[in-house]
Amino acid sequence: MRLPGDDARKLLVVLRAQTGAAVELIDSGGHVFETRLVVDGSFATLTLEREVAAPPASRLAITLAQGVPKGAKMDFVVEKATELGVARIVPFVSARTVGDGERTGKLERWRRLAKSAAQQCGRRDVPEIDAPIEFAELVRSFATVDCALVPWELADAAPLRETLPPLIANAASVLVAIGPEGGFSAAEAAAAIEAGAHLISLGRRILRTETAGIVAAAALLFASGEL
Repeated sequence: MRLPGDDARKLLVVLRAQTGAAVELIDSGGHVFETRLVVDGSFATLTLEREVAAPPASRLAITLAQGVPKGAKMDFVVEKATELGVARIVPFVSARTVGDGERTGKLERWRRLAKSAAQQCGRRDVPEIDAPIEFAELVRSFATVDCALVPWELADAAPLRETLPPLIANAASVLVAIGPEGGFSAAEAAAAIEAGAHLISLGRRILRTETAGIVAAAALLFASGEL
């Protein structure tokens, strides 16, 4: 298989790989193959050797709904959520959003970052990244998952080690919604509860929006036995 330009450049220029190097190849279906690299000038070709057995599937599919932050903070969220194994990322706009999630090219950039992060951490798949939606649409999507969680600074301060296990005990899919820099309003928190979500606390300190989702995802993975 001849690699496309960007992947060939990463192997030959960034990683300085040479002919004979072992390279893992992941196809669009998530199958992994051991291959050998053949370099011909600026071209890179991979010779398939064998398929690698798939690891056990993750028990919990996590969707991270992220209030679009300002600047490049979403890049950080996408990269780290991908490394943690989040299955889907849903950017959204709410009452206190200050970031610009609609600017041309941002969605494509986030998807490129997710692909690169998946390659770096050895994931067999790349998380889905949706186009930004409104908070009202996000709330309606709570019904499509087994458990919806909304971290909120005014939620009951019970520790996650107590609140998470019973909430996700029988769940195969969970959505965690993280507010933007200004957080969620009381009206939005009430709407989330009405739609079936559970308000949770991420501790005594108020975390930045780009930190909160990563903490919540890691806590979910720990509670489900993935970490």
